[in-house]
Amino acid sequence: MEQLAENTAWMAWTWPTAAFFAVIASLLLVFTVLALWRPERARVGVLGIPTTRGDRLFITLLGSAFINLAWLALVGPNLGWALALCLVYALAVFRLV
Repeated sequence: MEQLAENTAWMAWTWPTAAFFAVIASLLLVFTVLALWRPERARVGVLGIPTTRGDRLFITLLGSAFINLAWLALVGPNLGWALALCLVYALAVFRLV
């Protein structure tokens, strides 16, 4: 374990960084299990293209990254409201896209 910490020290892991990657890994695992358990057909939403759950997850993650980057540039480092905005965005994407 000590060697692992020594080899990854250059990455500057923090709890928020580790939590971020843990959430992404958990989402991928949940969506994989969900796809195996209940396969779905692609549906056409407001974008006019067929999308699956995985597509909508990707659109949500990409859009959330841009929301947070814009928030950092325009408002500052307090990302609490940006997270709330990302959750609203995610609900809209999964409902409408």
